[in-house]
Amino acid sequence: MIVVLTPNPAVDVTYRVAEQSVGVTQRVLDVARRPGGKGVNVARVLDAAGVATTSVLPLGGTTGAWTAAALQRDGLAVTAVPVAGDTRTTVTVVDDLVHPTMYGEPGPAVTADEWAAVGVALRHSWATASAFVVSGSLPRGTDPDVVRAWVRDAVDAGVLVVADLSGPALLEAASAGASICKPNRDELLDATGARDERTGALDLLARGAGMVVVSAGAAGISAHTLAGVVTVPAVPDVHGNPTGAGDAATAGLVLALTAAGSRTTSGAQRSDLLGHDPPRARPPPGTTSSGTTPLGHDVVRHALRSAAAYGAAAVLRPVAGEVDLDAVDRFLTQLDRTGSTT
Repeated sequence: MIVVLTPNPAVDVTYRVAEQSVGVTQRVLDVARRPGGKGVNVARVLDAAGVATTSVLPLGGTTGAWTAAALQRDGLAVTAVPVAGDTRTTVTVVDDLVHPTMYGEPGPAVTADEWAAVGVALRHSWATASAFVVSGSLPRGTDPDVVRAWVRDAVDAGVLVVADLSGPALLEAASAGASICKPNRDELLDATGARDERTGALDLLARGAGMVVVSAGAAGISAHTLAGVVTVPAVPDVHGNPTGAGDAATAGLVLALTAAGSRTTSGAQRSDLLGHDPPRARPPPGTTSSGTTPLGHDVVRHALRSAAAYGAAAVLRPVAGEVDLDAVDRFLTQLDRTGSTT
């Protein structure tokens, strides 16, 4: 069971047009309306891959009720935490010519008591969870310190934590000891103020993250620990709708690491994910919070290839939260031939 928290869920509306233009009336050729938010997209991909998930969602108003009902109709398990404000709507305009344009509402104001209820729902899930994914933005006005509590509770429960966040929320997740922080490169540089990827990753590692996985689009995806970097290239010549590709990559990463985690042995000497001894006396980078042995180079590379393959396979689908599973297999084979750099 993988628990996925979407702090700021949405009703995602996708308009397909012949050509995006500003300042003119356009005919919408097709409309897709579905529950969204980054964490919801992650849960959908995990579910499509045959992995059980529970989506924890703060939901309110008619849009919130529709979101919960729609996810349940799709067969996804939902723990809805009621909030007073209306769940937001996002609108994405796509064509086959340029990058999609997305209009995202900020989301409702969520009270401290409502966030506390989210924390209670999460704590009830740890007994059956193999991993916890927190993914997406925080609603406006939310103190990013709430992220620290979620991550720390999961870490204390011995659950693998993957934090796909940005801004101050990303820093809070690292400081709370998230097993993996997974920003894209722009989010990493913006949150840390670093000028390059490695410096930004080292900042998150110094704060307490176990590993930092950075997606960089066509430049590939990299795993950083204090000991070094492993990079896997992107799948070349993939064209389509990139919306949600990063969420699918997160799902691919989690799928590979939770499968690999079953092969580790509890109680052994811990070290970082690249197989070196930890350089400092704190819970060592790259280990699971439950104290399992490290994952080796091969497992890290496989996890990155899985992330790259799932991200690319999502581009082939018209809406976020879907992947072409046949393409995943093709892309994994292709990346196995391509190799990686360390």
